[in-house]
Amino acid sequence: MAEKEKVTIYDISEKLGISAATVSRALNNNSKISLKTRELVLKTAAEMNYKQNRLAQALKSGKTNNVGVIVPYINRNFFSSVIRGIEEELSPHGYHVIICQSHEDVQNEIKQVNTLLNTQVDGIFMSVAKTTQDTAHIQKAVAENTPLVFFDRKKNVPGLSSVTIDDYRGGYLATEHLIKQGCKRIAHFSGDLDVEIYKNRHAGYLAAMKDYKVKAIEKFSIQVNSKLESGASAVKNLWSYDEKPDAIFSASDYAALGAIQELRKMKVKIPSEVCVVGFSNEPFTKYMELPITSVDQTPVEMGRNAAKVFLEQIEGSKTLTIEKKVVLAPELYIRDSSNRKL
Repeated sequence: MAEKEKVTIYDISEKLGISAATVSRALNNNSKISLKTRELVLKTAAEMNYKQNRLAQALKSGKTNNVGVIVPYINRNFFSSVIRGIEEELSPHGYHVIICQSHEDVQNEIKQVNTLLNTQVDGIFMSVAKTTQDTAHIQKAVAENTPLVFFDRKKNVPGLSSVTIDDYRGGYLATEHLIKQGCKRIAHFSGDLDVEIYKNRHAGYLAAMKDYKVKAIEKFSIQVNSKLESGASAVKNLWSYDEKPDAIFSASDYAALGAIQELRKMKVKIPSEVCVVGFSNEPFTKYMELPITSVDQTPVEMGRNAAKVFLEQIEGSKTLTIEKKVVLAPELYIRDSSNRKL
């Protein structure tokens, strides 16, 4: 007789001569079933290669033990480190992580949110794409009572929590450091100012310049992408002026690296002629021949905190809306690219 493709609780109950209901309760560790019976059922299930129907379990319990994480790119250390933090915090609670990439495209983001909701994940973690303006797809998660926690990049949607760093403070610290190195003509590579994190870093830069009575030169503030080529192009632009910067604060480590590469081609001495500071503290910043000063975003801690906010929300009363705004403190790591006091 051919062996059945899939063993059911009825096969186990038939073999042991007990009811299917008893088998089901034993498999689910029901305390009403004696320890001896539970051990016998589990041993028999293992021998028969029985696998529980996870979909049926999810429908019964209302939980899938899956969460979705939507990031712009997975190949950036910052985002992969946030995911690590989320996994490390949620894994002991039995959760599995489904990773999605938006590639900075809001249409991809919309599809991913809908897919995760249709998969009935227990929660969603999201760093929004730069092109995200309308939040209808995000509000859909709210309407379906699916916890959604923003990290790094967020939208102000009522009822949703977020975990970010103080980007304003990070921008201030970076600029203050350059001023204290004696820099007077500080350029800023700002990133897209329609994106809140870059807007806040830019505001921190301007505030430090004002507080220390250093003139912010408008043409020295350039919007760049988080790419080496963009940083290099911005330097070429700046060095076409008669008056040149003596420092660059970049809202992106990648643009900062591109700037350094271009400055070296021009035989500009770093940091004696030009100091450079980046943002994010990507791993490459400390391993360069010329290590780059950068603002650390504590991504693993950010992921852990986002997971903790999620756990608070699902463990609270279903009638209670938990909306938390967690803001982490940035830290400036001073290295050779800006440290004139070495």
